[in-house]
Amino acid sequence: QVQLVESGGGLVQPGGSLRLSCAASGNNLQTYTWFWYRQAPGKQREFVAYITSGGITNYQDSVKARFTISRDNAKNTMSLQMNSLEPEDTGVYYCSVDAQWGPGTQVTVSS
Repeated sequence: QVQLVESGGGLVQPGGSLRLSCAASGNNLQTYTWFWYRQAPGKQREFVAYITSGGITNYQDSVKARFTISRDNAKNTMSLQMNSLEPEDTGVYYCSVDAQWGPGTQVTVSS
């Protein structure tokens, strides 16, 4: 079973930056596509970004110009660099690998 733990969430003002990390353990981790999702209060879970085993990335349109996803295969970690944060980015951020989910980390963007 893949096990995942997110970190790096917190409170940040609009326009600020935050870097989230996801640490994984398990088998065949480098063969999977790694995903970031988020869920805002009162909304359904939504896709944020993914990165494939070959380093191909894809982003939700609303974060395309502001977020950067990356992975370190040697360390079994993934990161999400978030710049120019907006209140609409508020939510619980989850990483997902092989249909497994971490417990999430809270991101709050507010003045």
